[in-house]
Amino acid sequence: MHYLLLVGLGGGAGALGTLIGAGGGFVLVPMLLLLYPHESALTVSSISLAVVVLNATSGSCAYARMGRVDYRSGLVFAAATVPGAIAGALTVDYIPRLAFNAIFGVLMILLAAYLFSRRKERTQLRGSPRAHLTVRTVVEKGGATYTFAYNQRWGVGLSVFVGYLSSLLGIGGGIIHVPALVRLLNFPVHIATATSQFILAIMAFAGTAAHIAAGSFSPESAYRVIALGVGAVLGAQGGAQLSTRIHGVWLLRGLAVALALVGIRILTMAFGA
Repeated sequence: MHYLLLVGLGGGAGALGTLIGAGGGFVLVPMLLLLYPHESALTVSSISLAVVVLNATSGSCAYARMGRVDYRSGLVFAAATVPGAIAGALTVDYIPRLAFNAIFGVLMILLAAYLFSRRKERTQLRGSPRAHLTVRTVVEKGGATYTFAYNQRWGVGLSVFVGYLSSLLGIGGGIIHVPALVRLLNFPVHIATATSQFILAIMAFAGTAAHIAAGSFSPESAYRVIALGVGAVLGAQGGAQLSTRIHGVWLLRGLAVALALVGIRILTMAFGA
């Protein structure tokens, strides 16, 4: 019965995570913190990150069929996340559980406030881009065309930070990467969510490999990963399909609400409220 619950939890996290390009870790981590109050931050983080690999890979395949992934940008950013992801996986064991909860909760609330306060997305390139910007054009399978420009050096720097923090917390990083791609690098929301999934698959794999090399997984943890992963893979396909019916603005608003609720809940856990 316990493992059936984990399959259902993985399915919900996979669907929501893929819908907003977040990998599902931001849902899994607080749920795992609630389900396993006596487990270490290392155990929770490593389980979640391993499930993110499966979820993000499944979601990336679904988005690839839609033609939404910006592979060139995704590969550059993914390469930048790998060193940070490995470092995060190797340092999480030094963080006490209470501090882990507090850091996680505060980060969620700050990101939610940022999304609510920022301007609307810009989905098309306006005017002539400056010489130092990278210009990309992505054409979906349905024919929709998106042209946008961004500062690649900013993107690489952000990706290193995202790789470390997401691997440290086991959240996959999409909740940080998607807002950054949209608000700071001017990616259209639907391209950002799809490309984020592609980046997450590579980054989370690197972090999980570091956890495996460090011996972070017990047999029980592996069974939990399998149960959660089965649900996440199935849920990711549904989330990708649902994304075609939801406007980008509502995706960001939904992400902001989810972040705020998760952050508040984790902070109450951290301070015993």
